[in-house]
Amino acid sequence: MKSTLLHLRIPFSFFLMPVYWFALSQSSTLHTDKAVLVFILLHLLIYPASNAYNSFYDKDESSIGGLENPPPVTKGLYYTAWSLDIAAIILAWVFDSWILALGLLLYSTVSKAYSYDKVRLKKYPIISWLTVGVFQGGFTYLLVLQSVGQLTWSELFSSDNLLPAVLSTCNLLGFYPMTQVYQHEEDAKRGDLTISRLLGIRGTFLFTAGIFSLVTIGFYFFFVGKMIFGLPIFLIYLLILSPVLLFFNFWFMKVLKNEAFANFKNTMILNFLGGNCLNAFFILIFLKKS
Repeated sequence: MKSTLLHLRIPFSFFLMPVYWFALSQSSTLHTDKAVLVFILLHLLIYPASNAYNSFYDKDESSIGGLENPPPVTKGLYYTAWSLDIAAIILAWVFDSWILALGLLLYSTVSKAYSYDKVRLKKYPIISWLTVGVFQGGFTYLLVLQSVGQLTWSELFSSDNLLPAVLSTCNLLGFYPMTQVYQHEEDAKRGDLTISRLLGIRGTFLFTAGIFSLVTIGFYFFFVGKMIFGLPIFLIYLLILSPVLLFFNFWFMKVLKNEAFANFKNTMILNFLGGNCLNAFFILIFLKKS
C-alpha cells in the first residue's frame, strides 16, 4: 500500500496545475461545481493514475519525477492505475457530461500508450514529446474550459480559446525535456530515446530556452493591452516568472562546467519554481477576474 501511494506521486500533479488555472482564468462563464469536479478528476485521479501506470512499466531504480528513491512496483499498482482511470471516467459521465468522460478516456488511453511496453511511445523522441505537449497542454486546457463553461463546440474552438490552448501546449513542449535531463542513463537502459537524450544535456537546456523564448513572445501578444492592478498583465507575468529564469540560467552555467549538476535535485527545484510561479500568476488573474 505504501509503495502504491508513493508511486501515485499525487504532489507531482501540482506541476501540471497551471493549465487548469489558466483555463479558469480565461473562462467567460464559470460553473463552480464543475470546476471543483474537474480539478478532482484530473489532479487526484487521472494524473496519479498516469504516474502509477508509467511507474509500473518503467520499474525505475533511480530517481523519477517527484520521487527520489522509488520503491519496487507491485501488481497492485497496475490495478490501482486502472481503477482510478475508470472511476474518473464514470464520475465525469455521471456528474458532468459524455464530453468530459470521452476526453478523460482519450487522455488515459494516450497516457497508457506512452508507457505500455507493446506500444511505448516513450521510445520515440518526437512523437512522445508532441504527445505530452498536446495532451497535457492544449487538450487539457480545452477540456477544462468546456467543462467549467459548458461551451458549445463553436465557442470552444473559437480563435480566442485556441491561442491560449496553443500556448499551453508550447509551455509543456518547453518544460517536458527538462524533466528528463537527469534520466539519460536510466532511459538508455530501457532503450527509450527521449527528446532530452536526443538533444543531449546541453542541447536540452538550449532547446528549452528557445521554446520558452517563443512562449514568452506568445504571452506578450496574448496579454497585450490587458491590465490588472494598474499594470500590464505581461509585466506581471515577467516579474512572477523571473525566479524561474534566474535559476534556469544559474543552473545552466553550472551544467556547462560540470554536467553532473543536471541531476534530480536541481530538476525538482526548477519544477517547484515553475509550478509555483505559473500557478501564482494564473490564480492571480483568476481571482482578479472573479
